[in-house]
Amino acid sequence: MKRLRKYILTNFSSLFISIFLPLFSIASVIFLIKLAAYTAIIQLTILEMTKLYIFILPQILFYTLPITFFVAATLSLFKLSNDNEIIVLFALGIKPFFIVRTFFRPALLLSFILFFNFLIIDPHATVLFKNFISYKKSEAKFNLSASEFGNSFGDWLLYLGKKNQDGSFEKVFLFNKKQKEEILIAAKKAIVINDAGILRLKLTDGQGYSYSTEKFSQIDFTTMLINDTMKTDLINYKKPLEYWLSKEGWDGRKKHLFIRNTLMSLFPLVTLFLIVTFGVVQVRHQKSKIYLFLFLTILLYYSTLLTVEKYFGFYTIAVISIGWFITSYLLYRRIIVRKF
Repeated sequence: MKRLRKYILTNFSSLFISIFLPLFSIASVIFLIKLAAYTAIIQLTILEMTKLYIFILPQILFYTLPITFFVAATLSLFKLSNDNEIIVLFALGIKPFFIVRTFFRPALLLSFILFFNFLIIDPHATVLFKNFISYKKSEAKFNLSASEFGNSFGDWLLYLGKKNQDGSFEKVFLFNKKQKEEILIAAKKAIVINDAGILRLKLTDGQGYSYSTEKFSQIDFTTMLINDTMKTDLINYKKPLEYWLSKEGWDGRKKHLFIRNTLMSLFPLVTLFLIVTFGVVQVRHQKSKIYLFLFLTILLYYSTLLTVEKYFGFYTIAVISIGWFITSYLLYRRIIVRKF
């Protein structure tokens, strides 16, 4: 029995790799195209694009692994059926449930990996991705340039006359209009300092003017620092347990993700009987529509998930998983057990 189990899993593993690599590549290209859209807003180097790709890698694996397992396991049984090896096994007294047990351990292991992925790894990777994009967007707002048009620096309107090769600016003017007074600052030279998200505009050799309807004042300075905090909507990272137990977001996206990802993690387990039902065929007596069945199963599972979630909320997990398991078992009993 061990050799037989090993033989079935060997056929499965070779198909798994050959299906996973193209599917993973296609998913990676799709996500990279989405990442490329950010370059219209922010500047990203190859190293930064690689970093963002690593952040979304858990999502790519999460959606490709369960589909690959289902397709590879079914096609491996279909291949053995075409070679009449499955029929020989049944003729020797091997029961169909032996095949279900053979795929149970890999399915259980994969479900555990998927649960670990979305419960532990994905929250951390998502927070890093969003914070990085938010930081780059805020950083892009302060790409100051010397031109006839003004720049903005927080609440200040900023004009830069000339930019030097060392990154400093000459002929600098700042203007700030408040409710009761206006402030004008002129400096011969300025340097922009970015210190961990705090932008400092260091002005040298200039004058400052403040005027209102009541008074006018002037100051001369050698050095002046004007600070402006970059408005980055950074998410404070929480431990995975705290992330999922916190009430924040449960009325929206977090609730949807938890339901969807839980059911996707259970997909390898709840489709075990369907793998045998679709994969085991009598080549002489029936025409297989295995590829159509594979496509319809994946499409039906995901569409049912989205539809039922609108009405049952968290109960969707129990409704879909139990209902899908019972339905697949009944099909298995009717199509496979009754024949073999």
